[in-house]
Amino acid sequence: MRMKIISWNVNGLNSALKKGLLNFLKEEGADIYCLQEVKVSEKTLDPNFIEHPIMKNYQMFWNPAKKNGYSGTMILTKMEPKAVMFGINHEEDLDLEGRLITMEYEKFFLINGYLPNAGYGLKRLEYKLRYNQALWDFIDELKDKKPIILTGDLNVAHKEIDLANPASNKKHAGFTIEERTSFSELLNRGYIDTFRYFNSDGGHYTYWSYRSNARERNVGWRLDYFIVNHEFLPQVKASEILDQIYGSDHCPIRLTLEE
Repeated sequence: MRMKIISWNVNGLNSALKKGLLNFLKEEGADIYCLQEVKVSEKTLDPNFIEHPIMKNYQMFWNPAKKNGYSGTMILTKMEPKAVMFGINHEEDLDLEGRLITMEYEKFFLINGYLPNAGYGLKRLEYKLRYNQALWDFIDELKDKKPIILTGDLNVAHKEIDLANPASNKKHAGFTIEERTSFSELLNRGYIDTFRYFNSDGGHYTYWSYRSNARERNVGWRLDYFIVNHEFLPQVKASEILDQIYGSDHCPIRLTLEE
């Protein structure tokens, strides 16, 4: 069995549709797509997306935020899930922003997450750390049942190698010592950053600001991940950054599994 999973922060589903998202879905032909920051409600979702012929191949599961035009996650899957969970089911204020969908499949749990940004001036840092802690505990509970794949925009660059300008960003959202330590805690519980398992080089990013031609100059951050528990690692054959794909301020990432 060979399987491809794609994760992509599309920074607005309707916007991404205008920039070739459907062509990408068709050409890639992945088994599962995990999308973050879809920013749409039932009223605002472009009906052409639902009606497109490619969507006949996928079931759609969607966790919109309570606030219109904000956050939200979505999974498109060719595989029938055994169960679907929305949110962490931990504290009500952590589940208002549509940040998490968990799919149970026969041989693993797939968790699609759009983790909070600590915000300008780090105004949401405490919220971000509380969300992380609740999510790590949630994942650990699931791991007792079957293997884990966590993917999405985790809104942290873990090491200095994971962003172009570490020295000037140590007090900025996504690279504070508090956020990096929180992410290290997850890995220390027995999880693997799959891209780093296969690639130890710098210069590989998944997010670039729209300002100052950052993408053209490759002044970016690696904020998007595929994380698996250590025991599942033998099933992972590749973990890649698709940095030639445009359509958002993030690029897609791909995980290839083989049994």
